Amino acid sequence: MTNSSISSKRWAILALVVVAQFMVILDVAVVNVALPAIESDLGFSQQSLQWVITAYAIVFGGALLLGGRLADLLGRRRIFVAGVAVFTLSSLLSGLAWSEEALIVSRALQGLGGALLAPASLSILMTTFQEGRERNLALGLWGAASGSGGAAGVLLGGVLTSYLSWPWIFFINVPVGAAAIALTPLLLDENRGSAYGRRHFDVAGAASVTSGLMLAVYALTRATEDGWTSGTTVGLFSAAAALILGFVVIELRSAAPLLPLRLFRLRTLTAANVTAVLIAATAFSWWFVQTLYMQQVLHYSAIQAGLAFAPIAVTIAVFSNVAQTLVTRFGVRPVLTAGLLLTATSLVLLTRLPVEGHFFWDLFPAFMLGGVGLSLSFVPVTIGGLTGVGPGDAGIASGLINTTRQMGGAVGLAAISTVATTFTNQYSDAHAGTTSSTTAALTHGFTSSFYVLAAFALAGAVIAATLMRPAPRPAGAESMRDESLDPMEEAA
Repeated sequence: MTNSSISSKRWAILALVVVAQFMVILDVAVVNVALPAIESDLGFSQQSLQWVITAYAIVFGGALLLGGRLADLLGRRRIFVAGVAVFTLSSLLSGLAWSEEALIVSRALQGLGGALLAPASLSILMTTFQEGRERNLALGLWGAASGSGGAAGVLLGGVLTSYLSWPWIFFINVPVGAAAIALTPLLLDENRGSAYGRRHFDVAGAASVTSGLMLAVYALTRATEDGWTSGTTVGLFSAAAALILGFVVIELRSAAPLLPLRLFRLRTLTAANVTAVLIAATAFSWWFVQTLYMQQVLHYSAIQAGLAFAPIAVTIAVFSNVAQTLVTRFGVRPVLTAGLLLTATSLVLLTRLPVEGHFFWDLFPAFMLGGVGLSLSFVPVTIGGLTGVGPGDAGIASGLINTTRQMGGAVGLAAISTVATTFTNQYSDAHAGTTSSTTAALTHGFTSSFYVLAAFALAGAVIAATLMRPAPRPAGAESMRDESLDPMEEAA
């Protein structure tokens, strides 16, 4: 096979995994806009409606580490195909759902498919492209899919719900998934992590961390309903903490751990994962609060709210390629810090939103600035989370960065829901008996939330600027590899 054909095949592989990743991330957000239609059609109660989101989030967030290590041990292509197949089948079942229970179960199954697919696709990208300029370019496109997928999901959800019907937000995955399954054997050769000569599986570690993360996500959803100090919430968080602590103990003693704790000695990887929590908490909560403001205060329809997010989605997609170029030249630390500072600035602009807001004067500037900031955040944090990782740990490192992103989104949504509700109620109580409107109270709650989200972004910028290792000086033809001389990596 010639060099040009090998190169073409690699970029075809990239296209395959980017489309699959976009499908998964899109599905996280696309459902939100369709919830009112789902509630009406299937007869959901207000209390049970949240499970359309929660069932997916619990399984997806809880099983990402497991999916990543399975890709290392059983083969990346095998787990990728399994993930796409499960995700596609469950999407079909979700669209055909005939009851509350049927949709909730199929959404949980969809979360499992996503948890297998997401880390497998990222580890395939890692092992296909060498660390340095080529991988950064590939991760720029992958980051564009991950970053713009959330905003595009709101847009697509509004279009499909308004012009077709809510089942189409799930049916649209079916032809994409079927095509991905058909193309995979033609493009991908089977491979697994070379660090393990035998398929030893850490059952105790997998059980403890998967159940612990699932409990943590469920606890966050309960906290928004029962309060952070309720007995149920505290009990769930305590059980989750005990399981995760038990996981750490198991990993320290395991000969072949699910998550090798030596990875956390890689300074940039550790700082990137911590920062990823704050980036996800900021981005997903921003889109959630912004959707509520446009629909509840400005009274946008589902399609109008979806179209309003187009500037963010397009900006992220365009500037993600710029981000990878900047990372290749200057390193992760300055680009990520700048991206988070731009994101914080855009959120500060949104703290001034009025009750009678106008899209182009009040929203559009912040959306454009925030789109640039998020593109300069999503791409470098992903690159940093994979820097210095050997092929044998590609899957688990991919699962880790996906897990921190998912957990950050769950934490952020729970926290911001509490903040928005608290400040809305305080405003209503303070203006009881006056002519102040409900929309004024809602606006106060939403703008208060933007202050908190700006603080999240600033905290991420501080972590990136102080904890990440600066880019090393390139030596000859060697790729820039953070901590490449770490003896742990040689031992792996």
